[in-house]
Formats: sequence, structure tokens, C-alpha cells
Amino acid sequence: MTPKDAALHLGISQRMLRHYESAGLMAVGRTLNGYRQYSPSDLRRAARIRDFIATGFSTREIYAMRACLSDDGSGPCEGGIAKMTEKLESIDRLMAELQERRAAVLDRLQLLETQLDSESPRSEPQPA
Repeated sequence: MTPKDAALHLGISQRMLRHYESAGLMAVGRTLNGYRQYSPSDLRRAARIRDFIATGFSTREIYAMRACLSDDGSGPCEGGIAKMTEKLESIDRLMAELQERRAAVLDRLQLLETQLDSESPRSEPQPA
């Protein structure tokens, strides 16, 4: 499959496919004239990479668990569960930090609104 067709099939750009290759996540076959040619196995591997990225993994993290990308073997890849557990813990920490920041912003906003309400001049009744 051509890079253009592979990118369309995967819903990503051709540039992203080249990035996967330059990051060492894929080794794509070439035609006699040097053009990239994606096999069904390459497409499955690229789809796994795309899915890992969509769930928050960096290409560096994916590289560390590149055994999880291959079609070889029928069971879980070595270290894959541990890496995914680490990522989940990291996401949970980030969520907790964001919740704390959100609560702090809400507190400050409420304080500012209260101060603004108490400082606003009261309108005096106008004579009729």
C-alpha cells in the first residue's frame, strides 16, 4: 500500500507515518525504485502506534515497549502491562493536580466576585 493510501486508511498524515519510522517504531519495506510500501503487518503496527499516542503515550514511551507493536506471539507483550499501569498512574496524578488547580481558581474567582459585590456603589433612589 502506498504511503498516501496507508495514511488515509489509518486516518493520520503521511508525515506522521514517516515520524513513526524515524522514531524507530517501524521499518517499512521499499519498492525497487525506493518508494515506501506498507504491508498489512505495517498497517497493524502503525494502528497500534496511533492508538498508543491517542491514549497519551509519547513516541519515546512507545519505543520502550515496541515489543507490544508486533504481530508476533499471541499473549501480552513483555512489560506492556507495567508500562500501561505506569501511564494510568501518571494520568491519575495529573487529574488530581488539575482538580486542585481548578478548585483554587474557583476559590479565587468567588473571592473576587464577593469583593466586587461589596465594593460596588449602591445606587441612591432618585427623587420623582
